[in-house]
Amino acid sequence: MKLSRKNGLRASAIGALVVSGALVLSACGSDDNTETPAKEGGTKSATAASSIACEGAKGQLLAAGSSAQKNAMDLWVKNFQAACEGVEINYQGIGSGGGITKFNQGQVAFAGSDSALKEEEVAESQKICKGGKGVNLPMVGGPIAVGYKLEGVDNLVLDASTIAKIFDNKITKWNDPAIAKLNPGAKLPDSTIQAFHRSDESGTTQNLGKYLSTAAAADWKHDPKSKSWPAQGGQAANGSSGVATAVKDAEGSIGYFELSYATANKISTVSINTGAAAPVAATSENASKAIAAAKVKGTGNDVALSLDYATKAEGAYPIVLVTYEIACDKGNKAETLPTLKAFLNYTVSEEGQKVLADAGYAPLPAEIAAKVRAIVPTLS
Repeated sequence: MKLSRKNGLRASAIGALVVSGALVLSACGSDDNTETPAKEGGTKSATAASSIACEGAKGQLLAAGSSAQKNAMDLWVKNFQAACEGVEINYQGIGSGGGITKFNQGQVAFAGSDSALKEEEVAESQKICKGGKGVNLPMVGGPIAVGYKLEGVDNLVLDASTIAKIFDNKITKWNDPAIAKLNPGAKLPDSTIQAFHRSDESGTTQNLGKYLSTAAAADWKHDPKSKSWPAQGGQAANGSSGVATAVKDAEGSIGYFELSYATANKISTVSINTGAAAPVAATSENASKAIAAAKVKGTGNDVALSLDYATKAEGAYPIVLVTYEIACDKGNKAETLPTLKAFLNYTVSEEGQKVLADAGYAPLPAEIAAKVRAIVPTLS
């Protein structure tokens, strides 16, 4: 994203907090700077002026999964470790598929995923979650940006059909009539489009596929549930960071990744023609408008969401994802349970959600955040 758009992004990100609504703080601790014993053994750092409650957190907590939430996780881990001495949170951004595999093999305390567990994955989790199962706890949302590098073109507009055809190798030139029609007056070069996609299993890929299958059904015939890239052609890169780096380095390129990666790499992003009065930019605020309309499809302690990828609401950015933390509702390991609960209590708290906006993420809508806050303390 270009430097000239930085202030606009920051304003949009702050706006996401307003759209999301007031969040209720669930993890309350002392705000003073003295060293305070936590309830079960963890210690609050003397330098951490925050309301993070350590709640007996100690030792190392292993987690892995979604690279979409890696930048958010890095912020959370930094703040939590600063507040809770002697705690190490180790999160590997290996992709949603890899995270779920590690979780269901008992290698990590929780997994990050950009899509809810499938029925067969829930069934498999019961082997690890003794007496329970893996549940989906939404933790952060945001837009999947379609980023590009094209000299002289600062405000590219595409719709679902053109995006589908580009990534399906049906549109291969930047001055294709379909792109030109959406960008009157733009100086589109007669050059080949270099389309990049994820090489690893990814919930980001799956959410993009769900959007294209819904909003451009005639042009995207691939399995919308696939976490692996389903189309032929294009070039592959590992993780959102890999795709973003590839787009940043290659003239005439296009790819998809979370907005935080576009922001960090100053990559220009596509505005989407959804059929609304004006094309919709990839911002936290616009993503929040779409996520706020999500419906809970999970039951009990599972808060899996159903998103409307075909929205035409004014200002609602349609290519969104909600990234989940997947944990056992029952049967967590006793030695890591206090740290798991304390950390997730922080990430879903008002304080934890507030740090997201400036990083290009959309904090959870108030109603959804409240549901998750009520569940995390019940994990056992």
